[in-house]
Amino acid sequence: MTTRRDILMGAACVAGAGATYGLQPHHHVALLGNGKLAEIVPPTFGAWRSEDVGDPLAINGPGTLSAKLYNQLLVRAYTNPTTGQQVLMLLAYGGLQTDDLQLHRPEICYPAFGYALTRNEPETIRISPDVTIPGRRLIGVAQERTESIIYWSRIGESLPSSAAEQRAARLKISMEGIIPDGLLCRFSALPLDLAHPWADIEAFLPTFLAAIAPPWRKVLIGTQRGATLAAEIPKAVV
Repeated sequence: MTTRRDILMGAACVAGAGATYGLQPHHHVALLGNGKLAEIVPPTFGAWRSEDVGDPLAINGPGTLSAKLYNQLLVRAYTNPTTGQQVLMLLAYGGLQTDDLQLHRPEICYPAFGYALTRNEPETIRISPDVTIPGRRLIGVAQERTESIIYWSRIGESLPSSAAEQRAARLKISMEGIIPDGLLCRFSALPLDLAHPWADIEAFLPTFLAAIAPPWRKVLIGTQRGATLAAEIPKAVV
């Protein structure tokens, strides 16, 4: 026989389940939508020419956790034949950023592949007079090879510049009931001038972002920064 106490306990359980569901993220927001990185990022622009290359750190190898994290991976070596400069670009896109599936940060990946990080510091990346990107710059050394690296990550509309900020962004977005997409943007070069190891990448990035069609810039730098850059540079550089 069902008693009044049973009914009240059942109602409490249902209410608790509803509250738990309400706290779980369930609304998926993806800035890339149905877009393809290989199509929205031009292979040539200005003096720069590129070729698609393999991932130098095997970030998305078969059977790896990264293969589950990233839905799209685009790796290109951009070369300026006039100056001889070369910048390696890696874009790793994850459609679902959850507690179990989050972007891997390069300061974790590089040491895992035998690199010692001699520099690891935040950087405000200047793209235009009114657009900056919070990112990081690294120096990785392996045997006789030295790489300069600049990267940033986007999770939803947030651009966290550290692992702690990334966790905080994930928590905030989760509390809003949103499952965001995410993108890791990594650029590396072999510096010729160790006194200014990131100079080639810093010179490359404004032209690179200007070359992307305005509606797609948000995929790399978020909606607000993309709109600000569109107001300053309305057309893509070709």
